[in-house]
Amino acid sequence: MDLSERDLQRYKSLLMKQQKELLNANETSQQAEEIIELDQARIGRLSRMDAMQVQAMSRETGRRRRLHLVAIEAALKRIENHEYGDCFECAEHINPGRLTANPAVTLCIICAQALE
Repeated sequence: MDLSERDLQRYKSLLMKQQKELLNANETSQQAEEIIELDQARIGRLSRMDAMQVQAMSRETGRRRRLHLVAIEAALKRIENHEYGDCFECAEHINPGRLTANPAVTLCIICAQALE
Protein backbone atom coordinates (compact mmCIF):
# COMPACT_ATOMS: atom_id res chain seq x y z
CA MET A 1 0.00 0.00 0.00
CA ASP A 2 1.45 3.32 -1.05
CA LEU A 3 1.12 6.25 1.30
CA SER A 4 -1.38 8.89 0.28
CA GLU A 5 -0.42 12.54 -0.06
CA ARG A 6 -2.42 13.21 3.11
CA ASP A 7 -0.43 10.57 5.02
CA LEU A 8 2.86 11.97 3.73
CA GLN A 9 1.88 15.46 4.87
CA ARG A 10 0.96 14.09 8.31
CA TYR A 11 4.33 12.34 8.66
CA LYS A 12 6.12 15.44 7.38
CA SER A 13 4.30 17.51 9.99
CA LEU A 14 5.29 15.05 12.74
CA LEU A 15 8.92 15.12 11.59
CA MET A 16 9.02 18.91 11.46
CA LYS A 17 7.49 19.13 14.95
CA GLN A 18 10.13 16.73 16.32
CA GLN A 19 12.85 18.65 14.52
CA LYS A 20 11.71 21.93 16.06
CA GLU A 21 11.58 20.40 19.55
CA LEU A 22 15.07 18.93 19.20
CA LEU A 23 16.52 22.20 17.91
CA ASN A 24 14.95 24.05 20.84
CA ALA A 25 16.35 21.48 23.27
CA ASN A 26 19.80 21.89 21.67
CA GLU A 27 19.72 25.61 22.34
CA THR A 28 18.75 25.23 25.99
CA SER A 29 21.18 22.42 26.80
CA GLN A 30 24.39 23.88 25.40
CA GLN A 31 25.29 25.49 28.73
CA ALA A 32 25.27 22.06 30.42
CA GLU A 33 27.80 20.80 27.86
CA GLU A 34 30.29 23.62 28.44
CA ILE A 35 33.70 23.02 30.03
CA ILE A 36 33.64 22.47 33.79
CA GLU A 37 35.80 24.83 35.80
CA LEU A 38 38.17 22.82 38.02
CA ASP A 39 39.02 25.55 40.53
CA GLN A 40 39.24 23.76 43.90
CA ALA A 41 39.03 27.06 45.74
CA ARG A 42 35.51 27.67 44.35
CA ILE A 43 33.88 24.23 44.52
CA GLY A 44 34.65 21.01 46.34
CA ARG A 45 35.86 17.76 44.80
CA LEU A 46 32.48 16.00 45.03
CA SER A 47 30.70 18.97 43.50
CA ARG A 48 33.20 18.98 40.62
CA MET A 49 32.74 15.22 40.10
CA ASP A 50 28.97 15.67 40.09
CA ALA A 51 29.25 18.56 37.63
CA MET A 52 31.50 16.47 35.38
CA GLN A 53 29.01 13.59 35.44
CA VAL A 54 26.15 15.94 34.55
CA GLN A 55 28.29 17.36 31.76
CA ALA A 56 29.04 13.88 30.36
CA MET A 57 25.36 12.96 30.42
CA SER A 58 24.47 16.24 28.72
CA ARG A 59 27.05 15.65 26.01
CA GLU A 60 25.70 12.15 25.35
CA THR A 61 22.14 13.44 25.24
CA GLY A 62 23.26 16.14 22.81
CA ARG A 63 25.01 13.56 20.63
CA ARG A 64 21.87 11.42 20.50
CA ARG A 65 19.76 14.48 19.76
CA ARG A 66 22.04 15.41 16.84
CA LEU A 67 21.80 11.83 15.47
CA HIS A 68 18.02 12.00 15.67
CA LEU A 69 18.08 15.34 13.84
CA VAL A 70 20.12 13.74 11.04
CA ALA A 71 17.57 10.90 10.82
CA ILE A 72 14.70 13.42 10.69
CA GLU A 73 16.40 15.40 7.92
CA ALA A 74 16.94 12.17 5.95
CA ALA A 75 13.27 11.22 6.38
CA LEU A 76 12.15 14.66 5.19
CA LYS A 77 14.38 14.25 2.14
CA ARG A 78 12.85 10.82 1.46
CA ILE A 79 9.39 12.40 1.56
CA GLU A 80 10.50 15.04 -0.97
CA ASN A 81 11.97 12.34 -3.22
CA HIS A 82 8.86 10.12 -2.93
CA GLU A 83 10.93 7.35 -1.30
CA TYR A 84 9.39 7.50 2.17
CA GLY A 85 7.81 4.58 3.99
CA ASP A 86 9.70 1.64 2.52
CA CYS A 87 12.03 -0.58 4.54
CA PHE A 88 15.73 -0.14 3.72
CA GLU A 89 16.33 -3.90 4.07
CA CYS A 90 13.42 -5.66 2.37
CA ALA A 91 11.82 -2.73 0.47
CA GLU A 92 8.38 -3.64 1.89
CA HIS A 93 6.11 -0.88 3.18
CA ILE A 94 6.63 0.04 6.82
CA ASN A 95 3.49 -0.29 8.95
CA PRO A 96 1.77 3.12 9.35
CA GLY A 97 1.58 2.60 13.13
CA ARG A 98 5.36 2.21 13.24
CA LEU A 99 5.80 5.35 11.15
CA THR A 100 3.47 7.26 13.46
CA ALA A 101 5.44 6.13 16.51
CA ASN A 102 8.75 7.11 14.88
CA PRO A 103 8.38 8.85 11.51
CA ALA A 104 12.16 8.74 10.95
CA VAL A 105 12.30 4.93 11.14
CA THR A 106 13.95 3.17 8.19
CA LEU A 107 13.19 -0.51 8.87
CA CYS A 108 9.99 -2.52 9.09
CA ILE A 109 9.45 -4.31 12.39
CA ILE A 110 10.53 -7.70 10.99
CA CYS A 111 13.86 -6.37 9.67
CA ALA A 112 14.45 -4.34 12.85
CA GLN A 113 13.91 -7.44 14.98
CA ALA A 114 16.21 -9.47 12.72
CA LEU A 115 19.02 -6.93 13.27
CA GLU A 116 18.70 -7.18 17.06
